[in-house]
Amino acid sequence: MASSQEYLKFVLEQLSELDDITYRAMMGEYIIYYRGKIVGGIYDDRLLVKPVKAAVSYMPSVCYELPYKGAKEMLLVDEVDNKAFLTGLIEAMYEELPASKPKKKR
Repeated sequence: MASSQEYLKFVLEQLSELDDITYRAMMGEYIIYYRGKIVGGIYDDRLLVKPVKAAVSYMPSVCYELPYKGAKEMLLVDEVDNKAFLTGLIEAMYEELPASKPKKKR
């Protein structure tokens, strides 16, 4: 099941206090970037983030879920309605996120 653009717009609005939040559509889902680093994505209208230590310690309850079959587990963010929580989570994760790989030349 693909994610809806309405849910994407909602999540982006919740993250609107952060500078440089971008996204990319990928096979009906959306990859979320913060300052050029992948923080997670929207899969089946669920916000999932990378399971870095900062994210695990920031969230009161941790629930691992698969974004799609064959993928690595990610953390389900339950508190998408809480704008301050979501902003703090993404900011806390940033330093631990790996840098984006340079694009290959064709």
